[in-house]
Amino acid sequence: MALMDFIKKQFIDIIQWTEAGDGTLAWRFPMADMEIQNGASLTVRESQMALFVNEGQVADVFGPGTYKLTTQTLPVLTYLKNWDKFFESPFKSDVYFFSTRQQIDQKWGTPQPITIRDKDFGAVRLRAFGNYAFRIADPKLFHTEISGTRDSYPVADLEGQLRGLVLQNISNAIAGSGLPFLDLAANQVMFAEALTKELAPVFAKLGLLIENLTVQNVSLPEELQKILDQKIGMGMVGNDMGKFMQYQTAQAIPKFAEGAGSGGGGIAGDAMGLGAGVALGQVLAQNLQAGLQGGGTAAQAAPAAAAGVKPEDVMATLEKLGELKSKGILTQEEFDAKKVELLKKLV
Repeated sequence: MALMDFIKKQFIDIIQWTEAGDGTLAWRFPMADMEIQNGASLTVRESQMALFVNEGQVADVFGPGTYKLTTQTLPVLTYLKNWDKFFESPFKSDVYFFSTRQQIDQKWGTPQPITIRDKDFGAVRLRAFGNYAFRIADPKLFHTEISGTRDSYPVADLEGQLRGLVLQNISNAIAGSGLPFLDLAANQVMFAEALTKELAPVFAKLGLLIENLTVQNVSLPEELQKILDQKIGMGMVGNDMGKFMQYQTAQAIPKFAEGAGSGGGGIAGDAMGLGAGVALGQVLAQNLQAGLQGGGTAAQAAPAAAAGVKPEDVMATLEKLGELKSKGILTQEEFDAKKVELLKKLV
């Protein structure tokens, strides 16, 4: 009876996995009650790795190629089974295949605004989203930490965990980059690189390699978006304060003109039109340069610029300088000095 059971028993002589393209990361070769013959063929295709596990202990790992299973090609399993003393054929062992190709277009995003700490603005709330790709880099670690003894392990079972790791490390990425948040927000490629650098060791602990992370959008609070737009505008005119003042004035002209045309109140609304706005740009540029640079030439430039200025233009200039002070571009001392100088023109 025992002999008949032995004859009827099926033996495995070919071990391989043909991926179905269904997003499976790990797959266990179906053994049932079958055993592997000595000299059996193992085929591991490109973008795959195979792992032999003996009674729960991870043994030999195989990369792409075709192998004849012997004591020479299974050194760890040979050691675990003591085959150097008495070779057993056929033998039992669990065999797991792992897909090492890129798992692309994995989505990440902030369902709710998250708060990060920034060296310039303190607490900042933002939304962001993008995608990334990953692959299995260490099948032994992935087996012990993630997939275990399951018959198969799909990408879908890992998506939520990985998405959470991305969101959890956004703040660390910004802090670790050493760059102000506005610089990162204005350059999404730089943001993606900083986030990838932060995530690499976290993914590695799971046996994974993160690749091709993108930041497709960063939504800022309205007040920060205005500052970012202003920063971009300054970049367009460089560090020339005169040009920056003209840029600021050009931005404000439509509002001033609208207030004047509609009969709105306020000194600026009564005094400003399109033509006055151009003159104000010149006055602001020259006055601010004189106040900030100092020296004989600048001191002479200010009276020359102010000569012939109408009272309403002086008041409009003061209002504009007040805005610059509130934004931190002018200090209180610089503002007070210019205020005294301009008010003298009204006497």
